[in-house]
Amino acid sequence: MFEVKFADIGEGIHEGILYKWSVDIGEDIEEGQTLYLIETDKVTAEIPSPIDGKVHNLMFEIGDKINVGDTVLTIDDGNSGESFEEEKKESTNVKEKGSTSVVGEIEVSSKVIKSSSEKESVKSESRPTLATPVARKMAKDLGIDIKMVKGTGTNGRVMKDDIRKYHEEINSSNVKSESKESNAVTRIENKAEGDKVIHMSEIRKAISRNMEMSKKNIPHAGAFDEIDVTRLQEYRKKIAQVQEEYGVKITYLPYIIKAIVNGIKKNPIINSRLDQEKQDIILKHDINIGIAVDTKKGLVVPVISDAEKKSILELAKEIEALTLKAREGKLSIEDISHGTFSVTNYGSIGTSFGMPIIKYPEVAILGIGRIEEKVRVIDGKIVPRTILPVSMAFDHRVIDGADAGRFMNEIKALLENPDKLLLN
Repeated sequence: MFEVKFADIGEGIHEGILYKWSVDIGEDIEEGQTLYLIETDKVTAEIPSPIDGKVHNLMFEIGDKINVGDTVLTIDDGNSGESFEEEKKESTNVKEKGSTSVVGEIEVSSKVIKSSSEKESVKSESRPTLATPVARKMAKDLGIDIKMVKGTGTNGRVMKDDIRKYHEEINSSNVKSESKESNAVTRIENKAEGDKVIHMSEIRKAISRNMEMSKKNIPHAGAFDEIDVTRLQEYRKKIAQVQEEYGVKITYLPYIIKAIVNGIKKNPIINSRLDQEKQDIILKHDINIGIAVDTKKGLVVPVISDAEKKSILELAKEIEALTLKAREGKLSIEDISHGTFSVTNYGSIGTSFGMPIIKYPEVAILGIGRIEEKVRVIDGKIVPRTILPVSMAFDHRVIDGADAGRFMNEIKALLENPDKLLLN
């Protein structure tokens, strides 16, 4: 019997909600066939089968929470009925080959221990704790005695999530003992008739955590400007026929991203990270631009990797593809990873100015407002112009106002002169 476990797919994902079963008990399946969909705090992912066989048992129901390392279902692959753990119980060092989860090696003891009323003594002195190397390393790094952690894995094995929860409980207890007021949790006990309770989705919970982390850790500063995109608007009208030929709509966003890339090249501090422990600023080599997309489940930020290597047309196609995947809930982990700078377009919902929140651990984000027709005085004459409002939030520990100003000026110069932008 083959145990299919929820794999550690990276990017800090350690749990998810079972969104949909794609198979049923008794169904014949093939390797690579989708088994189930799981909604995490970052993406909704399709989990494929690692082998051929017949579905033997489904361990969870739709809506249940699943932790990394949990057995989600079992597949009859034609081998004996013994589980993977039973087949390997005599080994002293085995790998979980019966799992789709990359959890490394686990330690298993075949030593028989006599019954005793002194359970804690037996556990701590006579019998080694069952745990993955990843969990052991995490416990060591956090200064946790792994023997004190209750494992939730198979046979009481200590998982990464167990270490994480134990660490959070310790910190929570310490904070409460220091100041009850600082750790108070607000609860709304009284609800009026007609009030509606909306349970937060995993994505909304993630947005909440990330925004809180960003505001707590990053001292935000802001810069605002208005950009005259009249010439860019005229250029876009000229290439309308080309858009139809290539089957893609080229909005203002690809041009803005192209301008951002050139602004970063001249001001690399914008594309950096702050190592708070070492107090080092790390200038990122790749320019990966995150684009905030509004979906029914909440805001997600797919990433255009290596934006500096792509043309306006290529950027337009990738923006269109990523936006569609985001709204259909089909983004992969790779689609949302490794961003170095983000853009949010609140102008698409009719807002002119806003103050965006930096996507931690990035150090800056650019907000794009609603494009409007306004009057300007040029060469002593009042003329109508097409104006794009922009706002930038930046980490003032890393970026000074002058740095932000130079970056904004570069973007403005390029967008106001599309010929210069295209030559760059």
